[in-house]
Amino acid sequence: MIRLLALALAMLLAAPGFARQDPAPVRKAVEDYLRIQTKGLPGQVNFSVGAIDPNNNLAPCAAFDAGQPPGARAWGHTNVIVRCAQEGGWSVFVPVTIRVVADYVVTGRPLVQGQVVTEADLARQTGDLSELPTGILTDQRQAVGRTAAVSIPAGRPLRMDMLRQPLAIQQGQSVKVVSKGPGFLVTNEGRALNNAADGQIAQVRLGNGQVVSGIARNGGAVEVGY
Repeated sequence: MIRLLALALAMLLAAPGFARQDPAPVRKAVEDYLRIQTKGLPGQVNFSVGAIDPNNNLAPCAAFDAGQPPGARAWGHTNVIVRCAQEGGWSVFVPVTIRVVADYVVTGRPLVQGQVVTEADLARQTGDLSELPTGILTDQRQAVGRTAAVSIPAGRPLRMDMLRQPLAIQQGQSVKVVSKGPGFLVTNEGRALNNAADGQIAQVRLGNGQVVSGIARNGGAVEVGY
């Protein structure tokens, strides 16, 4: 009787409804994805994949799609989502750790708010980017020419949100308005109603009182398209 019960239980567990997804191919899908995604990262990169429960309730799958959820970090402790690409498939989040040891940009000397950053103001350090704040700069060219949004002491790792793009036009400035469209180009003079960096929206009051909006360009110009 006991033998019959054991045999029946074994057959039940072997039935399709009790089949489980082997963690090995899921792990391989994650590793393959990370190898591709980390190729463009600076410095020395290594990653580790978290455990996948062997006693999962996922149906066996033969094809997978892997990717990162929207807003996931490029490195550090993050997740990769693996989806079964078959009909009626499932998805599972797999924890991963991506470590990136590379050079990053720090202030070589103090910066005051509004100061234009030059190459002489910057220095480089080497460290694990996964342990630094999000948005850390790894290329000095990302900082040179921008202005400090706040005062920054020497030796501080630089993030993009610490810097502002320099203004192309300033409020009250006399600007050239270039209006263009299919087959025509007209220039006017006007006065800027707001500050704007290159590529940002600027409003200008023309000499006749009309207010137009356009794209600010370096050199005190605003482009208006029709």
